[in-house]
Amino acid sequence: MARTDKNNVTRYWWDSHIPGLSLMSADFTSHDYVTHTHDAFVIAISELGSAKIKSRGTVETVHSTRLFVSNPEEPQSSSMAGSTRWRYRSIYLTSAGIVAVAHGLGIEEVPYFTKNVIDDSNLVSCFGSLHRAFEAGADPFLRHELLICACERLFRGHGSAAVRMKSAPRDRTVARKAIELIHARFAEALLLSELAAAAGMSVFQLIGLFRRTVGTTPHVYLTHVRLNAACRLLRLGHSIAETAATVGFCDQSALTRHFKNCYGITPMQFANAASPARSFRHRN
Repeated sequence: MARTDKNNVTRYWWDSHIPGLSLMSADFTSHDYVTHTHDAFVIAISELGSAKIKSRGTVETVHSTRLFVSNPEEPQSSSMAGSTRWRYRSIYLTSAGIVAVAHGLGIEEVPYFTKNVIDDSNLVSCFGSLHRAFEAGADPFLRHELLICACERLFRGHGSAAVRMKSAPRDRTVARKAIELIHARFAEALLLSELAAAAGMSVFQLIGLFRRTVGTTPHVYLTHVRLNAACRLLRLGHSIAETAATVGFCDQSALTRHFKNCYGITPMQFANAASPARSFRHRN
């Protein structure tokens, strides 16, 4: 029977932009999961401690370098494996979420997995970054991009059958169309799926196209376009909050975080430095 502990902490939520996608973060000091199934494709990583998971008649241990996956309706149970604490993150894709991911990858269906535990620390890190981005409420454009990239690595590297995803063309003309759309709509809540549809390709192909022709991902390019626009507004004396909203960042803190990551200074430092220059130009 499942044990309860007042120190156990969980958070579960549905994503508001990708249909059929829900997520959970858990921090347990004592908990057993009785045998159960999910009507969803499950991907989980352990950040601290370990657990024993029973599925398909075998018991395996999951820890910080192992990814757990299970197909929909697959019976499983789990318990903590000797550690005093088990902290993990999980992602659930119901049928609608599976369709959304398959569409983004340009494939008919996701592969079937013949084993539940995958030894791949890089893949664990990839899904950890993905989950934390969703938890932090990152830009939906970025969240979608991270989801497609992570699932592509998982499906192609560990799926039961070879997943055939069409590579992106190397046509710079097609890339230019996508780039022009970003420049025209960077201030809007532009979605990655909209950009891919405008370019006539899957999200996976669009990401590959940008990497081959631009040297970065669509989200990184979009962020730089927004930052360049922010610099222009800050030089003109616009407030940081007004600038963030005008160029498409969700809030002032998002602008500050990206600004500092890219330029090494805050928007306030940039604006303060521009202020004397504005005064000089006005006087002359």
